[in-house]
Order: sequence, then C-alpha cells, then structure tokens
Amino acid sequence: MKLSFQHLDLCLAQPWVISRGRTDVSNVVVVELTDNDGIVGRGEAAPISRYKESVKSVETFLHKIDPGRLQKVSIPQAVAYLDELSSHDNAAKCAVNIALVDINAKRSGKAIYDYLDLGFTEQKHITSYSISLGSPDEIRKKVQLANDYPILKLKLGGPDDQAALKALREIAPEKLIRVDANEAWRSKEEALKNIEWLANDKGIEFVEQPLPASTAARDWIWLKQKSPLPIFADESHHHAKDTNLAAQCFHGVNVKLVKMGGITGSFEALNAARKAGLKTMLGCMIETSILISAAAHLAELADYFDLDGNLLINNDPYSGVTAEKGALSFANALDKTGLRISARS
Repeated sequence: MKLSFQHLDLCLAQPWVISRGRTDVSNVVVVELTDNDGIVGRGEAAPISRYKESVKSVETFLHKIDPGRLQKVSIPQAVAYLDELSSHDNAAKCAVNIALVDINAKRSGKAIYDYLDLGFTEQKHITSYSISLGSPDEIRKKVQLANDYPILKLKLGGPDDQAALKALREIAPEKLIRVDANEAWRSKEEALKNIEWLANDKGIEFVEQPLPASTAARDWIWLKQKSPLPIFADESHHHAKDTNLAAQCFHGVNVKLVKMGGITGSFEALNAARKAGLKTMLGCMIETSILISAAAHLAELADYFDLDGNLLINNDPYSGVTAEKGALSFANALDKTGLRISARS
C-alpha cells in the first residue's frame, strides 16, 4: 500500500463568515492510497480549527501512518489502527477512511452506496445552500445567487440577526430556511428568546447548535423542552457514542464525515441516531467534491442535507455528485464504482 497526499487551497466564491470568524480560502488535504493491485482510493481532510485541527496537524498524522498496516486488514481493523496513533485527528482519519472504503468498493465493483447496502435514490435528497453572515446588502446578494436552491441555511449569531433574516426574506419570501447559530448565543434564555422570535417565521424548519457545546446537559434539556422549533446538535455531537446524551438534549444531529472520522464513523453515528429517534442531517465544511460525494453515499440514512461545501468554491479540482436545483445526483458521475468522483480535466 502506498500513501500520498497534497494540500489544496479552496477559494470561496463569496467571503465565508460565521460567528467564529471569516475566511476567503479553505485549506484541505487530499489523500490517495494505492494498494498492491494498483487500485487507487481517494479521501479528503477538511481540518476544523474549532477542534484545533489544521493542514499541519493533518500532515503530521499522515506521516505517522505505516501504509503497509492498511493493506490486508478489514476496515474496522484499519480504524482501530488509526485510533492507536491518535485519540483525536478526526479530519485526517476521515481522509484515510474514505480512501480505504473507496478501494474496497472498487474491488467489489460497486459504488460505495451499494457496497454499504444503502442504495441511492436519484432526485430524492435535497441539499440546502448556506448563506453566511453579512450586512443586509451582502445577504440579499448571496440569496440572489442561491436562486436555484429551494432550501437555504442561514448563519446567525451576528450583530443584527433580525436584519439578516429580514434581508433574506426580501429576496426569498417563501423558501424553507434552516438556521445555524454556530454556538453564538451565550445562555439558554437568550437562545430561547431568539428561537421564539424565529418561530414567528413559519418557513423555518429547525435551529442548529444555538448554544456552546460546553453548555451543561441540564440547560440543553431545558431548552429542548421549551423550544418551539426543533434544535440540532453539531459541535455537541462527534461520535456514535454521543447518541444517548444527544437524544436527551436535541431533536436531531448534524453528522459530518470530518467530525466522525470518515464514512465508517458516520455510518455508525447515523444508524445510532435513527435508532434513538433522532432526526439526522448530513453536513459538511468547505470541501471538494471528494468529501461531498463521500457524504452523499450515505444519503439514505439522513432526513436533511447540507452538502453544499463544493458549491461555495470556484476551484473544485474534482467532479462527482451534483446538486442541480439542490437535488443530489450521481447520474453524471464519470467513475461508476467507489466514490464516483473524477479529477476535472
């Protein structure tokens, strides 16, 4: 087994602003594994600074790997080996895990969704399109650019959330909206007040991560009981083992491959959440079509989709799952097995 990787700078079509900061470029690492039969698997790490991850930390972890240890082991054995190397570094583990699943699916001659016995229903799964923080004029412009997408995800936690929602509604008065506060509201009372205000807009489906992940479980439970809108966990949910607590505190969870260590961990987390009665959403960071397509292979396990990271950049080096008018589709994917992604010519 050979392992190689490269760092890519993804350029945002519009500045990306959330409550924690702003960026114009997202840094990712693309991994390739080549087995002894010459089969190539690709994966991607989109490190999250919120979790003290970076391109440097990803590359440091990848240098620790003995590729020979990955050649003749099962996926669970490979996951265990990576966990021996580090108790964290989930973004880096994600890249390797996706590449390994890609290789195994290609060996079987199947797309990953069939390798996992999930299937994929074309045109069924609709992704939201994210509108980041900005002035009312900036938000109106972003919403206009998202005209083809039927569902919007509005980032809140800025200096004037009411002005932000008003600006969005001036351009898209009827569209479904999902709200993501990215831990911005500091107390359960502030969060409830904001959610009660949001509930006046009948087109809002749910609110994601309204409070910091460090918030005590009793406060989350209080908010869940009183909230007029469903609340979803993102920063508060990282593994399948978090499910029992999440079921007490939230109505649903946002599963991102980079948080869960790849396809394997996400598969487990989605199944655990569904068994616990939680709604499930597949989410993303700013990513190429490698990570977005990897997540889309799990679509049959999710109720909601926020797989737009590749739509927000203007230099995606890969093609894979598409999202015309928001509908996820592999119909035009060139590679018919594994991840079903190709390098752009």
